[in-house]
Amino acid sequence: MALHLIKLCVGCDSVEDLAEWQAGRLKLGFDIGHTTRMFPKRAAEILDGGSLYWVFKGNVLARQPILDLLEVKGDDGIERCRIVLAHELIRVRPMPKRPFQGWRYLRPEDAPADLDTEIDDEVPLDLRRELISLGLL
Repeated sequence: MALHLIKLCVGCDSVEDLAEWQAGRLKLGFDIGHTTRMFPKRAAEILDGGSLYWVFKGNVLARQPILDLLEVKGDDGIERCRIVLAHELIRVRPMPKRPFQGWRYLRPEDAPADLDTEIDDEVPLDLRRELISLGLL
């Protein structure tokens, strides 16, 4: 079973902001990804279908499949990990998440489900959060 990563999305206020920023990077010829200091020890599990879940303003709202984990060395000589991501941003059901630093592992059973129903697309985010908290969605 795939293991996921979860990370705060710093610098973007919404999924749309992240999508726009990533589209700009693609136009400049860059890959889509994130560089981090620590290389995951459980890389094989992550590369077996894992995703990076993005936290926006205290809620997990989207994920991107992880395509590769690359060892890279910065100009300062420090080893880092480049998390290469699929271009597709997949919206997930909102899930509250407190702030944390860096990335964390996210077990599949703890990951929010993808949005896949018509109501998910039509109901405003605040109302969706309330419906989920009441167990109605």
